[in-house]
Amino acid sequence: MEAKVSESWPRGEFAYEPKWDGFRSLSWNGGEIRLDSRNQKTLLRYFPELREPISRLPLGTVVDGEIVVVVDDVTEFDSLQQRIHPAESRIKRLAAEFPAQLVAFDLLALAGSDLRSQPFAERRRHLRDLVPGLGHPWNLTPSTDDEEEGKRWFDAFESAGCDGIIAKDLQSAYIHGKRAMIKIKHRRTVDCVVGGYREHKDGGKIGSLLLGLYNDQGQMHFIGHCSGFPDGQREEIFHRFQELRAEASFGEGARVPGGISRWTGEKDLSWTPIANVVVAEISYDQLEEGRFRHATRFHRWRPDKDPRSCTMDQLERPSGVGFSGVVT
Repeated sequence: MEAKVSESWPRGEFAYEPKWDGFRSLSWNGGEIRLDSRNQKTLLRYFPELREPISRLPLGTVVDGEIVVVVDDVTEFDSLQQRIHPAESRIKRLAAEFPAQLVAFDLLALAGSDLRSQPFAERRRHLRDLVPGLGHPWNLTPSTDDEEEGKRWFDAFESAGCDGIIAKDLQSAYIHGKRAMIKIKHRRTVDCVVGGYREHKDGGKIGSLLLGLYNDQGQMHFIGHCSGFPDGQREEIFHRFQELRAEASFGEGARVPGGISRWTGEKDLSWTPIANVVVAEISYDQLEEGRFRHATRFHRWRPDKDPRSCTMDQLERPSGVGFSGVVT
């Protein structure tokens, strides 16, 4: 079951839960131990340390949840992503250094009984009885039907690595492949310098803008990209930036846009630097290691803004409760 994004809180009888920043997965004990991704790819090869914990599930049990890696009591997606690697030796080393954990938030089957047709409130009751007896590294996500409490969690749990709230209809069955849940995510605005661009695959128009912020030493670091422009504006933006092409934009020794990697395949990631004179206001949902985790959303140009005032200290870094203070 999947979720659709909303910027408003739903009306009705809902359960509210933290949205975890990990890999969505199904844990199975059907005699054979399985850990499957949302697109039904096996994940056990990359997380061998989770085989034994999954084997503790009663035979005929399927748990919907999230795989997370917790570093300094905060979920860390970069460390989790590093586990998807072809080298078995690397996987074993990282499994020992930064072992993964499981966060359970739904129950599809229990000891051979199919629970998918039952309302979420009933599935949650069974899950609440099951997980505490499974031991580490199993964790039960918190859940509340109090909207005000959910809104408090929206802010309070961000410091643990949560990037929003999931709302679930208390009376809903588990509906495979449907966006039957509601995802409310954080969004903040920041003014960034446009340090370069990538040309659209069709040529002659903007594919994406490459964004930067200045650090305390006055170097501009690449921090993410923005690509959501209407087709009618892509040519206009492209021609505007043709006049601003430069030899370099991001600082020497600073973070720069990446090239081809195992995550990008053979995708063309060449880019063109431009003079650091254009400022854009964008919004973002998550930070990861000092950069935007996802593509940002363009809001407006800021010709009134001095590019040198676009510094890293604009970025909000939440503080508060850690991962261990959220789960049970």
